[in-house]
Amino acid sequence: MRTIQMTLDDDLVVSVDQVVKRLKTSRSAFTRKALKDAIQRVNASQLEIKHRKGYEQHPVGATEFSVWESEQEWGE
Repeated sequence: MRTIQMTLDDDLVVSVDQVVKRLKTSRSAFTRKALKDAIQRVNASQLEIKHRKGYEQHPVGATEFSVWESEQEWGE
């Protein structure tokens, strides 16, 4: 693990300190989790954009998924 230095607005530090106190954790642990969550959101968003562009370039055909209709089981 590496130690880094960050510059944050005073209001943000106050908010973080309030949250970490409630969660009984540390600034570092909270920041690590927040950064990991943000990275996951960015990656998911980029993947959604990639999929959307793919479907725009190659739209689903009218019968593309109809072959699976007989396999669907909706229950009663």
